[in-house]
Formats: sequence, C-alpha cells, structure tokens
Amino acid sequence: MAVERIHFVASPVPLAEEARARLVARHGQAPAAEADVIVALGGDGLMLSTLHASGNRNLPVYGMNRGTVGFLMNSYREENLLARLAAAEAAMINPLRMRAARGDGQIVEALAINEVSLLRTGPQAAKIRILVDGRERLAELIADGVLLSTPAGSTAYNYSAHGPILPLGSGVMALTPIAPFRPRRWRGALLKADTEVKFRVLDPYKRPVSVTADSHEVRDVVEVTIRQSSERSVTLLFDPEHNLEERILSEQFMV
Repeated sequence: MAVERIHFVASPVPLAEEARARLVARHGQAPAAEADVIVALGGDGLMLSTLHASGNRNLPVYGMNRGTVGFLMNSYREENLLARLAAAEAAMINPLRMRAARGDGQIVEALAINEVSLLRTGPQAAKIRILVDGRERLAELIADGVLLSTPAGSTAYNYSAHGPILPLGSGVMALTPIAPFRPRRWRGALLKADTEVKFRVLDPYKRPVSVTADSHEVRDVVEVTIRQSSERSVTLLFDPEHNLEERILSEQFMV
C-alpha cells in the first residue's frame, strides 16, 4: 500500500513513547482523520484499543512491538518503515457484536476483536444457560465462566482456557468453558461465524456474572447475546514473512 501520511500512537511507557518521538521526528505526525495508516507502538492491548478507536474508517493499523507478548505486532525496527508498510499484508477481521442486558434493565452494546467472556464475580460458580440460534443447547453450565472467541483471539484467553486455536479465515468461532464443574467433560464447541449465541445467567443475584468484550466490562448481567458484525471490520497489517495466518498456524505446533 502507498503511504504518505502516518499517525503514530504509543503505549504510556517510556520504551514506547521514546520510539514514537523518534519516528515522528523522522516521518512527521499526520492527524488520525487524515492518515493513510496508524502505526501503533506497544503491545497487544494497545493494538486492540487502537483498532477500537479507529471507528468506522477501518483505517489499517501496523503494530510494532514495544510491549511484552506482542502477538498482534510486528518486530520493532525503525529503519525502512515506509518500505515495510508498502509490502505489508492485510488481515481483515469482523469483530463480535455484544448486547448485554443488566439486572437493572440497562442494555449495553460493545464490539470485541478477540473475545467476549463471561466471568463469575462472586464466591460461587456461575450458572449459565446457552442457546445457539435460538435453540437451547446447554441447559446449565456450572463454571467460572464461558467465552466466545474469534480466530484472531483464539490464541489469547481462549487458548489459556484450553480452547482450540482457529485458523484465520476459517469462518468459525470457539465457544469455550472456563474451569467447568458441570458438565465436567464438556470442552466447548466450534460454531459457524454467522451463528447467534445467547447466554442466560441463572440465579444472577446469588451468583453474579460480568461480561467483557475485549477490555469493555459490564457487571451484573442477566443475558448476553453475541453474533459476528457483518457491517464492521478492522484491518491489521503484517510483514509478509510473519503474517497473522502464519503466526496462528505456528502456535498450533508449539510444544
């Protein structure tokens, strides 16, 4: 892609902010509304917040790792940035759209690029009913929680909860329980990307539950409905030799 105007963002830590200052001095700083691309300097948390903040413009974001894990980031090098941007490969992701109903009647909507996760917030395990496309599939899951993940997010919290790693472009989502007690042997499900998933919290006052769409948390929920957003997408840019599809594939063979 041809790049003339870059908007740089950085995590609020010295390592990232110092890198941003040097790159701005070299390439200038275009306003976000006029930029061709955003270059994010930090870790995966910054990448997710930058993608959320890019709004409906779907401005491509190229990350360079100035954080810790940096799964969604490219390696950090200050040299040849324009050439790297020109050669970068795009990965387009449709986020999940969450609609959460609270016990007080409030409705909260949010998007999730990685996953939507329900977690108990009290001392007792949550009890959650699961419906898929309007049909009850699990009458009662007793667990610390449950999550629904995109392929891009399948190597994050989903993988830590023993969920499957999903290839990019597979057209499926991972439904994964978090520390399940009953049914003890249920490992979750793979669902088509256009599936609607509804979670109903059973006994929400004795067993309160929160829901988090990436970093957006809503507490005391009684029902959460999730489906893939067809009208919204985000675009990440990766160096060809280590693109997102290759990273996800490599994760499946790590021992």
